[in-house]
Amino acid sequence: MDTRRRLLEPSSSVSENTRQPAGTRKNAWWKTRLFSGMINDIGRRAPFYWSDWKDAWDYRVVPATVYMYFANILPALAFSLDMFAKTDQSFGVNEVLLASVLGSVVFSFAACQPLVIVGVTGPITVFNYTVYDIVHPRGTNYFAFMCWIGIWSFIFHTILAVTNSCNGLKYVTRFSCDIFGFYVAFIYLQKGIQVLTRQWDVNDASAYLSIAIALLVTGVAYICGIIGQSSLFQRQVRKFIEDYGTPLTVIFFTGFVHIGKMENIELLTLPISRAFFPTTSRGWFIHFWDISVGDVFLAIPFAVLLTILFWFDHNVSSLIAQGTEFPLRKPAGFHWDIFLLGVTTGIAGLLGIPFPNGLIPQAPFHTTSLCVTRTISDSDDETNKGHTRRVVDHVVEQRVSNLAQGLLTLGTMTGPLLIVIHLIPQAVLAGLFFVMGIQALEANGITLKLIFLAKDKHLTPRSDPLMRIQRRKAIWGFVALELVGFGATFAITQTIAAIGFPVFILLYIPLRTWLLPRWLTAEELGILDAPTASPFTMESVGGNHGEPIGVTPGGTEGQDTVHENDEAERGEAGIV
Repeated sequence: MDTRRRLLEPSSSVSENTRQPAGTRKNAWWKTRLFSGMINDIGRRAPFYWSDWKDAWDYRVVPATVYMYFANILPALAFSLDMFAKTDQSFGVNEVLLASVLGSVVFSFAACQPLVIVGVTGPITVFNYTVYDIVHPRGTNYFAFMCWIGIWSFIFHTILAVTNSCNGLKYVTRFSCDIFGFYVAFIYLQKGIQVLTRQWDVNDASAYLSIAIALLVTGVAYICGIIGQSSLFQRQVRKFIEDYGTPLTVIFFTGFVHIGKMENIELLTLPISRAFFPTTSRGWFIHFWDISVGDVFLAIPFAVLLTILFWFDHNVSSLIAQGTEFPLRKPAGFHWDIFLLGVTTGIAGLLGIPFPNGLIPQAPFHTTSLCVTRTISDSDDETNKGHTRRVVDHVVEQRVSNLAQGLLTLGTMTGPLLIVIHLIPQAVLAGLFFVMGIQALEANGITLKLIFLAKDKHLTPRSDPLMRIQRRKAIWGFVALELVGFGATFAITQTIAAIGFPVFILLYIPLRTWLLPRWLTAEELGILDAPTASPFTMESVGGNHGEPIGVTPGGTEGQDTVHENDEAERGEAGIV
């Protein structure tokens, strides 16, 4: 038992001043037990593998599957349009769909964190066409070069997983996650605008109608989300509108453009290829040997940047999808999932498809869609007597919704469904970009702080935690730092150095950990910032920085025990 406990305990050290529970051993920071993080992750999650499939017998899985199918595939299709235009038609619809299928199948079956949706993101889109702009003028075989980036990245991911690099996540707080989430939200808004600007390639009438359609899609889909959180209609009607409003909006406006005189206006749609075939005339297996030795080694720095991007992007997606607002009961596993991400990256390189990784905001949207809520009354509170509010009772933690949306995506690669995809106007996709960007901004900590600062402080409720901060300049300074980080990251992506944008956000992690505490008090930092995930979720990486590490007695058998205080606190959060 002692040997087993030492194997399953987190490998990171705790503070000298923190009393260590029995069975925990302090290690120097430069020492690491190779493979221990991956073995620990599998050992903690394996007892729940059967329940991950059995627990899928819940109605919430159905709307979550439908919602995530549309929330994943439609932005991915728009990203495919972006890469199609900027890589001389190297990547198209089928490549992007296959990348999403690869990510969903591998992670639904084998991941320790199956709630995380894996697919094609905005940052990898930027990465792909930036690499094309660099290597294509040199006459380098683009697909072979990308394949070697994938192979080298697989090696680097494996090294990071084996050496327990994810223990560094203990230093990642809402500060860094909010900056990255803010950046991704603006990428969605930017891509929506770029899609609309392409409509002038047809004529003015097409462009103006596309703008109108995009705004209507944005408004209707956003209103559906508001109704789901309101007290309008019966509960069943509200939930139906909330669960299926977005896909029904896409379907409706795809047909709406054929009504009346709009039918005579040409609208751009998605370019498609043959079912299950690549966009260009090539096979699915890349001839990675058709490249010079010099270019093989030139791919290494690109692979390093991709690995940095994926390490941060995927882990942040995992953290947000398992945030403190979700009362999760099953353990996480970051080390093993980074290894899996390396596997899918290598396979994607060999197939000549975009590299898939964790999605923001789709990953937290997936967890949100699986939340089972209940309405409670504030009858015990005299000031709020008669008021009701919705709280999250539990989350349906399972693997089926991720797998099912991936299989639906695979079905989309068939001939008939590709023809249906071809009917969707690009303007509808632009509207979907807008609504997802707006929803991501709404829930972002930077946005919430900016709204607080814009309010009349005399009319702001005293219950707002930010009101407890005496120095208002502390809030301004904290938000300013976040906006500088976002601005620098966004600006880098508009240049040829776009592939290096994650480095700047990573530099903000030590700034938050060691420099900000010199300017802000512990109380101010506790209000302005917080760990992204609960101690229960962070046990995989040794807990959150500054918090004591506890080892559950008995190893994996005790991992299904929920910290009731944490769950009660997290259960108060409503669905975003």
